[in-house]
Amino acid sequence: MTDTTVRAAGAVLWQRETPDDEPRVAVVHRPRYDDWSLPKGKVDPGEIPPVTAVREVAEETGYDCVLGRSLGSTTYPLPRGRTKHVDYWSARVTGGEFVANDEVDRMVWVSPAQARDTVSYDADREILARFVHGPHPTSHAVLVRHARAGSKARYRGDDAERPLDSVGVQQAEALVPVLSAFGGTAVFSAERTRCVQTVAPWARSVGLQVVPERALTEETYARDPDVVRRRVRDIVATTPGVPVMCSQGKVIPPLMEWWAEQDGLTLTRSRSRKASVWLLGFVGGVLVTADHLESPLPASVRDD
Repeated sequence: MTDTTVRAAGAVLWQRETPDDEPRVAVVHRPRYDDWSLPKGKVDPGEIPPVTAVREVAEETGYDCVLGRSLGSTTYPLPRGRTKHVDYWSARVTGGEFVANDEVDRMVWVSPAQARDTVSYDADREILARFVHGPHPTSHAVLVRHARAGSKARYRGDDAERPLDSVGVQQAEALVPVLSAFGGTAVFSAERTRCVQTVAPWARSVGLQVVPERALTEETYARDPDVVRRRVRDIVATTPGVPVMCSQGKVIPPLMEWWAEQDGLTLTRSRSRKASVWLLGFVGGVLVTADHLESPLPASVRDD
């Protein structure tokens, strides 16, 4: 992104009356422009797009939501040589109600086909087409790499107890709204201090206990990858809601490559930098989407 690029984020906000019903999506009317669009807005300083998307949905529609799969982005020109880049997610309603406000005076719930006919811009129609064409995960999980923890070579003590450094602490705090945006409901962590500390701030914020998992450590993966693979699949299959799992740099990339190959999914990348996040989507236990999000706090880090 350049200084002439305006960053924004939004969502296709959806809900169903029953699991068998076609989803209805929200389209909002903005009196300032007299147009109909998907809810979206500018990224605030220090904010990252998925957090923006949840905030803007709440501000424009009054609804709380949980983000699902990424719907990609759109880029279009603005006056004075600028461009606008908007990242979108599928977003399931979890509560709330519409209240007219300064930005949005009307909102309608319509079918995706009706939404395409209602919105004023081709860019929104493209995002709606991506939403319709799927895939459509029926469950999700989140996989997090631990935040920065200094140098293994310089740490004097048991490496299992090596804590986050000052940047890692900031990364862990920055992950709180990210994991909340993805609707985490339980949290599992490799038995390493730095892993537990990475997800502990978010766990405290939502009243959860971090469950230690030896199977998520690098040592277990090096000794027997199948132990890790089976345990991760078991967590996904048996945990209600959206499990969050925190692991290490020598586990996540090969695990993701194996998982994608097993389930026939092509990854856009497999490397995972510190404090980065994978949002995984499943249908019947099969991995169908894998969206990667870089660290919520940009930092120059070394792999360990």
